[in-house]
Amino acid sequence: MAKKRKSKPEPGQSKKEARRQQAEANKKAAKAKILIALGSAVILIALLWAIFDNNATLQEWDVDEDGIMSYPTDRGIPEYDSMIVEDSGYYLDHINYSSRDAVISALLRIPNSSHPVPGILVLPGATVSKEGEQGLSAELADMGYASMVIDQRNLGGVDFQLDGRLFQAGLETTQHKMVFDALKAVDVMRQYPAVDPDNIAIIGISNGGRFAIIAAAIDPSISGVVGISTSGYDVESFIANDSSQVTENQTRFLRSIDPDTYLDRLPPRKLVMVHMLNDSIIPLELAQVTYVKAGEPKVFYPVEGSSHGYNAAMRDVLEAELGLMFS
Repeated sequence: MAKKRKSKPEPGQSKKEARRQQAEANKKAAKAKILIALGSAVILIALLWAIFDNNATLQEWDVDEDGIMSYPTDRGIPEYDSMIVEDSGYYLDHINYSSRDAVISALLRIPNSSHPVPGILVLPGATVSKEGEQGLSAELADMGYASMVIDQRNLGGVDFQLDGRLFQAGLETTQHKMVFDALKAVDVMRQYPAVDPDNIAIIGISNGGRFAIIAAAIDPSISGVVGISTSGYDVESFIANDSSQVTENQTRFLRSIDPDTYLDRLPPRKLVMVHMLNDSIIPLELAQVTYVKAGEPKVFYPVEGSSHGYNAAMRDVLEAELGLMFS
């Protein structure tokens, strides 16, 4: 143990005076130690607060006992960077924004206008990039709307077995994060003065339509949702047929990723579904099952053809319904 240093009496100084000075020096040293200790405690508390506050942010995701997933409606100011490319009729913004544990890339197209225009988030189908939906984005610009198309995680693909294992372990799944990515994209759009923050809807195509329905159900500030070539999973029928084989936790997970679970949370926002009669990927009948479960207001447009995804035959109904949605 270190020995205390004692000050020597100055020449001509009495021992009593020297002891008094020594006592004062000891008090100052003790105060300094207390201040250092308090400073260290404050720093430690700040670090712990930062750690637990960050953990709380990560844990804002939740799935209740009925399988309803939730994220906060106030998600904070989004973090993103962008690079604008101007054109004669619009400008295109290349965006990278932070969402949970990832950085999501997007293209935001805003038509030239003297006033803020409604915005539309576009969620592509599986394997389709943001560049792959720029045809639809250009059509939306011609209609007078801003549109933001994102690159979904795994390009919209899902791994049910991996997500099931993550959920079993109490961890946030990739499909749930993909819903949050959509919500965060809406937050980014609202940062642009050229976009009307009170008029933002979602168009989801194929698998993107499933995330679009769930995102719109979670956030009541979203104006409405258009599902193109999409459907729910009708997991309730699966659970009913295999009730003895499906655990309670598996039931919660299956319900949490099925847009059918969230349909009653959409009204009074409108659900619009557009589907090819002979869709090559998702049968018309499965889309109709989802539509029947949905409450009003809703509308279903069967379109002649056998392709999957958006095409020119859908433009007129899309333009009409978006006009009503934003009116």
